[in-house]
Order: sequence, then structure tokens, then C-alpha cells
Amino acid sequence: MNRRNFFRNTVPAVVTLPGLINGLSFSAMGSAPDSALGSLLEKAEANDHILILVRLMGGNDGLNMVVPLDMYANYYNARQNVALPQSKVLRLDGTDKTGLHPAMTEMQQLYNAGKTAIVQSVGYENQNYSHFRSTDIWMTGDDSKIKDASSRTGWMGRYLDAEYPGYPDVYPNASMPDPLAIQISSSPSMEIQGPLLSMGLSIRNPEKVYGFTNPFHDYPLDFTSPNAQLRYLRIIADKTKLYSDVISAAYANGSNMAVYADNSLAHQLKIVARLIQGGLKTKVYTVTLGGFDTHKKQVNASDTTTGDHAELLKSLSSGIFAFQQDMELMGHEDRVLGMTFSEFGRRIKSNASMGTDHGAAAPLLLFGKHVQQGVLGVSPDIPADVQSAYNIAMQYDFRSVYATVLERWFCVPQAQSDSLLMEHYQSLPVIKGGPCGLSDNIDDTNKDSDSLLLKMWPNPYSINGTVQFSTTGGFTMIQQINSLGQVVKVLTRQAYEPGIYNVSVYDDGLPAGIYHLRLQNKALQKVITVVKMK
Repeated sequence: MNRRNFFRNTVPAVVTLPGLINGLSFSAMGSAPDSALGSLLEKAEANDHILILVRLMGGNDGLNMVVPLDMYANYYNARQNVALPQSKVLRLDGTDKTGLHPAMTEMQQLYNAGKTAIVQSVGYENQNYSHFRSTDIWMTGDDSKIKDASSRTGWMGRYLDAEYPGYPDVYPNASMPDPLAIQISSSPSMEIQGPLLSMGLSIRNPEKVYGFTNPFHDYPLDFTSPNAQLRYLRIIADKTKLYSDVISAAYANGSNMAVYADNSLAHQLKIVARLIQGGLKTKVYTVTLGGFDTHKKQVNASDTTTGDHAELLKSLSSGIFAFQQDMELMGHEDRVLGMTFSEFGRRIKSNASMGTDHGAAAPLLLFGKHVQQGVLGVSPDIPADVQSAYNIAMQYDFRSVYATVLERWFCVPQAQSDSLLMEHYQSLPVIKGGPCGLSDNIDDTNKDSDSLLLKMWPNPYSINGTVQFSTTGGFTMIQQINSLGQVVKVLTRQAYEPGIYNVSVYDDGLPAGIYHLRLQNKALQKVITVVKMK
């Protein structure tokens, strides 16, 4: 039995070493050196960039986090018992169409300082409403129903496996002496999962990474059966010891310079900042804020600006602000980019329990010195007669954000980014051009998107219709999305020469209802609403 099969058949695909090593609050895992993607990725230009992934666990209500002021009347009518008063919404410099939840004063400061970008209506084609499955989709970057090797690896895990071939066997070494990724949690999650094992480590408290005992120390380091697999376990355990010492030393050497609030996310980000200050070259850190599954009591009836969701957004806002301030005071601001994500958004219409139910697309935040300030996309369309099942239509696929991070922050060539994400996704203008030499502007992109032609006649339509669109050339796609936020038709998906084109629709077999047409042309997006009659 080879090493890969041993781990797959004997130990779960995600192995938590604390269960094997005296219950220590530390996890270590690694991929075999024969990475399939290692040969595909040309070495990206070396940089010391760091990515912070902030998971909002439970499904964040994006409409109450990023409020559509230009759709406020319909927003309010759709969710009167949880809607925020228009006068309390925090305004953002340069736009009168979008504002933030009143609890997010620190994020408002960061945005107005040019250190936050908002990407509207981020999701994927056929939204799954299960917390577990949708989380897997976001973490793997794979929403296919076919389970293959790619669906068992994380999007960051594939990047790290390709960027650092041979991990963990040839690491730590002089070029990379530190863990590739660190999660502030008790066990690793899927986003850093490599082809065999995780590409990172999990810690709860770096001050308690001591007293390590290797339970496999007595097994001989020979390759002869049956000890080859035990030898590999010993290697992993030995490397866990090495990395535990590295983390402990970095934490001892670092010190925070900003003041953090007393909440879970702030504590996690405080640890991350101290490890960075302590000298770790770790590329990816992940932190988690739970509690966003707000089916009931999302707000207080007496004041909708307060309640459970407000407390969560306050923790998010103050935690990110303190962390960003720490990075600036420490002199590491040029190195760090952060982004939030959640497995799904919430429904447009609120429920009778002062809450919101599982939805589809939602806004996503990026933060850091190199973020391109602005709101990419337009406010989601909210019908005047919105029904309880209606969802927000996707404007941007979440993997376009991933492609942006890979290509514009880690400087991965587009072809290799496509390989890591298993398909081509457009890169978005939310990171300033300096890090990887790719420049765009959110305002220009929004204007260019708005100038795209996209219309249908007749509208409403019944049996047949015509969709007319323009393209600047290159990859162009038109998707038809139902009121649940799911893609039900792809009207065209191909490369075009610049120009205006027509697509005929005839007897499409769709039920009557409200639909959205989504035009994607490279980084440009446009969404319109159409109605299908019986």
C-alpha cells in the first residue's frame, strides 16, 4: 500500500494530529510531494504577500450589511421588520447609492480612507442552501455535483501545493522556514486542503504550543514494509514539533501595537497580527466569526439597528479596523490583503420571526492598503412586489474574486490561475495595479459595464423573444437567472469580436415568473430583469 492510499484508507482525508499527539491544541497536515498541480504552475514572482480570509459562518445578511440606498423604498417594503432606517445608514465617500450598517463605523472609516472595496452580489450559478455543502463549494471553488480529486481540495490548498512542491517532505527550509498557512481554530478546514493532507496548521492559543511529545519517535526511519507509513507519520509529527517551535518563537517575538475589542474575531486577528510581527513568512491566515444564521431575532424590535446581527457586524468592523491599524503601526501594511466570505446571503424578504432565511448572492468585502476603494457592481434589483422565495441574483461569481487574489495579489499567471480554479474566471479591478502590474479602476469598470447594451424584446415575453447585447470583444456570456438566484439557462458563452449581437429565445420551457439576464464580458457585468408570461 502506498503512502497516499494508506492515509485515504487508514486515516481520514483530513487528519487532526491532536487526536494522536497527547491532545495538544495544534494540528498539522501536509500533501504528498507528487502534486498534480505542481507541474502546472509556473513559479509566480516571489513576493511576501499575505492573505487573511475572514469567514462569516452561517450565511450573512448582505442587504443589511451593505444597504442599497438607491433601492431603499423596495428594500424597506420587502423587510419592514428588520429594515434599517435610511437616516441611520452610514454613508460612503464617492457614492450615494450604497451605505453600511450603522454598527460598522470602523469599516466606514477604512472605506473612506481608501482601504476597503465592496463587491456586490457575489455567489455562484446554482445556489445550494445547505450550510455544509455551500461552505464546501466556497472553500473548494468547485460547485459541480461530480465528486473528483479537485472537489476534495481547497482553492488555497491547490495554490500552496503548486507554489511549494514537495510539502511537507522538503519543508521547512531556508526559503520557506515557516508554516504555509495557519488557521486560528481547533482543526483545519477545507480551503487549505491539499491533494492528500492540509497545507497548513491549526492553533487555538500560540502561548500553549509547548510540551510536545512525538508518539511515533520509536518507529525506525526505514522505508521497508510495514513501517513506511509509520515513518511518514513520524515525519509529520517531527515537522509539527518544528513548526510549533517556530510559531511559539514568532509569537514571543511579536507584540501588538493597536487596541483590540474583547470579542472572538478580535482575539483571532490579534494573534495573526502578532505572528506577522514576529517574523513568520506564512502566506495565508484564516479566522472565523460565527453566528450569522439569523433566522430569528436578527434585530431588536424596538430598534432594528441593534440586535444579534448588529453585534456581529460590530465585531467584524472593529476587529478588521484594529488589525489594519496594527499592520500600519507595525509597518506591514504593504504585505497584507484581507477578504470576507460567507456560504450564502439571506432572502430579500424577511420572515415573521424578525429574521431572514437562507438566500443566494451577497456582498463581499476586501480590505488593505492595496485595495481599490469603491463599490464594484450595482445595488441588487429588488422587485416592488417581492415574494418570500425571491433571492438576489448573482453579479459576480465568487471564483472571480479568487482569480483576482491569485492574479493580482500572488501574481499567478492567468493560465495557471485558470488551472487552479478549474475554469476561467475574470479578474476584477479591486486590487490596485502595483503588486502584480495589473491596473484597473472600479469606477471606470462600473461605467463601462453600465454602457454595455443588454435588452430583451418583447419584455414581458411568452413564446419567443430576442436578447440584444454588446461586447467589447473576448469572452462573453449571458445567463438567465430565476427568482431563487439560480442559473436556469446559458444563452451564449463564447469569444466574440467587438460589436452588437442578437440571441433568439424560442419556447425555452421556463415557467412564468421574474428572471434576470446577466451579461458578463471580461471584468464587465450587467444585469437586467425580464418577465416570462404564460
